[in-house]
Amino acid sequence: MSGINKVILVGRLGKDPEMRHTQNGTSVCQLNVATSENWVKDGQKQERTEWHRIVCWSKLAEICNEYLKKGRQVYVEGRIQTRAWDDKEGNKRYTTEIVASTVQFLGTSGGRSDASSDDLPVDPGAAEGDTQDTAQDDDIPF
Repeated sequence: MSGINKVILVGRLGKDPEMRHTQNGTSVCQLNVATSENWVKDGQKQERTEWHRIVCWSKLAEICNEYLKKGRQVYVEGRIQTRAWDDKEGNKRYTTEIVASTVQFLGTSGGRSDASSDDLPVDPGAAEGDTQDTAQDDDIPF
């Protein structure tokens, strides 16, 4: 039996999305999303924030780059992926990121009044022409 690699996050963008394009012209957008947990210890409120690197591809990348801004709350579904490369000095480097399959925009645009959530796509991951690497129905063994 195969394993399951699925991530679901709800958090806020720590900065504006960063868009770039691969050599063949495919759009790639990186999001930095913060999630926080709160608890009380000895009567004192405690908080821990985790930062997550999210990568969006193709049409999803373009939509996220166009509509998302720092502070915006998002719901992200995807998978964890670790990449390795050699830096300029020949050192092996690693990064772990979440490859998004779905991004939904939540709440308001980070306290800004420049866009209404009614103007934004509800599920950019389901946008037409989305060419994410996702399992096809034919790939499912049951």
